[in-house]
Amino acid sequence: MRAVVQRVSHASVTVAGEVAGEITRPGLMALVGATHTDTEAEARKLAAKLWGLRILDGEQSCSDISAPLLVVSQFTLYGDARKGRRPTWQAAAPGTTAEPLVDAVVKELRDLGAHVETGVFGAQMSVALTNEGPFTVILEV
Repeated sequence: MRAVVQRVSHASVTVAGEVAGEITRPGLMALVGATHTDTEAEARKLAAKLWGLRILDGEQSCSDISAPLLVVSQFTLYGDARKGRRPTWQAAAPGTTAEPLVDAVVKELRDLGAHVETGVFGAQMSVALTNEGPFTVILEV
């Protein structure tokens, strides 16, 4: 699994004009993608990494200060644009594989004690955020 993680002061995701998920205080915004070979074990590892990642102010983690997370599914993280001008999506897991894995990341984070907001899997979403730093990191498990 792969995630693009940003330290944010605010982040939201809107679907069809309605806010689906929003965090209004400092925390993390995570775009999460899955590939064909990912399992729930990788989902659990990614959740633990997100919960303990020390990139908030003062090198703190979400677990240290109960910071919220906004998790949004993002199949395009496995796009490949090395050849030509049009990316391929062959490495991205199909929705029937990816959705349960993204759900598993969210469930594991919540089981760890996190406040997690989400987007809507497979929907056309508008994501807004204020990146603090700016600070962005790519995680792979």
